Amino acid sequence: METIRVTKEFSFEMAHTLTGYDGLCREIHGHSYRLLVTVSGSPSTDARDPKCGMVMDFGILKQIVNEKIIHRYDHSLMIRNTEANGELIETLRKHFLKVESVEWQPTCENIIRHFVNLIGSALPEGVTLQTLRLHETATSYAEWHRSDNP
Repeated sequence: METIRVTKEFSFEMAHTLTGYDGLCREIHGHSYRLLVTVSGSPSTDARDPKCGMVMDFGILKQIVNEKIIHRYDHSLMIRNTEANGELIETLRKHFLKVESVEWQPTCENIIRHFVNLIGSALPEGVTLQTLRLHETATSYAEWHRSDNP
């Protein structure tokens, strides 16, 4: 049985700040993120299966990514949960609903690692997450590949 890869693209807006960083990104700023999700599997060959010929229904992939990523992070602020940021996070949460405090520096690289765990654990049996590409800007992105992470 041959393996096929399929990819779906998503977009969302999110702000973040890099605590302790020595450049401009230490300031709260936002990005128009683009997320490309590539999964692989063997297309169904069962003629009785309404998904015959598909690795995975793009609608189901969209549902998973929307639930795990887009609905949670679109128009949110991601900030590292440190002792120094504790009061700031508390104040922000009094005024805004979508403040995501994380235990790691919210760089593009760390965000994509987090997304790998969220999406990978929600995929149906027989479908494997192969690649995530997260564009922070039109010319800057991080990629995760299963082949690099056995």
